[in-house]
Amino acid sequence: MTTHVRTTVFDRVVCGVDASDAGVTAARVAGVIADPDGSLTLVSARDTSMATHPGSNMEQTLEELELEALTALERGRSEAASLHELQGKLIEGNPAQALLAEIESQDATSVVVGSHGASRATGIALGSISTSLLHQAPCSVLVARGSVDAGRWPRRIVVGIDGSDDSASAFEAASALADRLDAHLLAVVATRDARVDLAAARRISPACEEHDTKALDLLDHESESADLLVVGSRGFRLRALGSLSERVAYEARCSVLVARPTWP
Repeated sequence: MTTHVRTTVFDRVVCGVDASDAGVTAARVAGVIADPDGSLTLVSARDTSMATHPGSNMEQTLEELELEALTALERGRSEAASLHELQGKLIEGNPAQALLAEIESQDATSVVVGSHGASRATGIALGSISTSLLHQAPCSVLVARGSVDAGRWPRRIVVGIDGSDDSASAFEAASALADRLDAHLLAVVATRDARVDLAAARRISPACEEHDTKALDLLDHESESADLLVVGSRGFRLRALGSLSERVAYEARCSVLVARPTWP
């Protein structure tokens, strides 16, 4: 008889890093959330297509791109190595597609990227990395933003629930992280959300707070004092550009985890 070990959202974490401060924040967050017995892989992409622009010196540009990617890995390693054992990988190609390929290769349960402050509309128009991952990644996606002190983050986790199976998975992930990191956990329900099943939400979290408002307004308000917002991914597909989880990921003031269910 085969015994399956339950996989958690934080079991196999892939983190995309670049040379920006957002990349540093992402690496720091990834080091914190990765399960102690899980894996953490930092990935930096050298996008060789940038060396083919007219008027560019291809050899020099490729060298600069490689140096930038290696610098990103080193900065990420310096942030996360003291928090979790990790491996770093320099890969070629478009950053979003390279990350998606690495997620598939690692059978990742979560991917972490930094937020560069682009609006949701800009992200969709430019095909930003976070937009691509939110729509295409088969695993949970964490968009890291704000001030992250690895020794204290996250102190306060807020999870939005509506009674759906996806929100139950989000609550489970948030609870596991809060327990491991000794963070305060608050489950909230927006009772004006047309999709909410209040009885089911109460079963998911009997201590949940109920608010007479819409979900986006509630989560936006909670993001002002939370370190991490957690939401489920119900209805989150490429055609659902107005989905709640996507809007929260772009508009929240803190880091956001869009949690998808995991299987052994």
